[in-house]
Amino acid sequence: MKLALLPLQSIFFPGETVPLHIFEDRYKQLIKDCRNEAVTFGIPVYIHDNMTFGTEVQLVEIVNTYDDGSMDVTCVARQVFRILSFESQMKGKLYAGGTIRFLDSVRDADKPLKKEVLDKIHELYEHMGVPYTPLPLEKFNSYVLVHKMGLSFDQEYELLQMPSECDRLLFMKSHLISTISMLSEVNRTKKTIEMNGNFKNFDPLDFKDFNL
Repeated sequence: MKLALLPLQSIFFPGETVPLHIFEDRYKQLIKDCRNEAVTFGIPVYIHDNMTFGTEVQLVEIVNTYDDGSMDVTCVARQVFRILSFESQMKGKLYAGGTIRFLDSVRDADKPLKKEVLDKIHELYEHMGVPYTPLPLEKFNSYVLVHKMGLSFDQEYELLQMPSECDRLLFMKSHLISTISMLSEVNRTKKTIEMNGNFKNFDPLDFKDFNL
């Protein structure tokens, strides 16, 4: 299908609120078309001088309109897509567009795996000393806290391309395990460094029966 496109160096996941400041004429026209015609548009991820995957978004509200015509808008992310063709300007429009194909989302994760990942996120926050608000298991999926667990931009982009919820959670679990392990080692090293320079009470060793 054809979809208007607004490429950004940002990643948005399904269900996420997308706040945008619109200031270019081409995208002012896009937002007006979305409002007047109730159409959606896509945000392809511009990464490594390439655009292959992105997320469809739907306009929710024009929050502010300024004297120069620029706007603050909120949208909601819906479905992940792959770009099949791209045109820098759609016919009769100022903005870009292209032919896209939506990725099928496979809901194949079980509750034990979801709980395991959620528990690991809690553990990560404890290691970092960051406040954690418990999230009910029934409201948790791989997209809910994905921006809040320390994934790199490349890792988030890799996760965006995974249609399987189980694969996404396993990817997150692996990252969390390695990150928690690294933080544990950093905390251990920090305590060791803090001990240096302090007077130490050494336990006397008994060498009476020692033979070399």
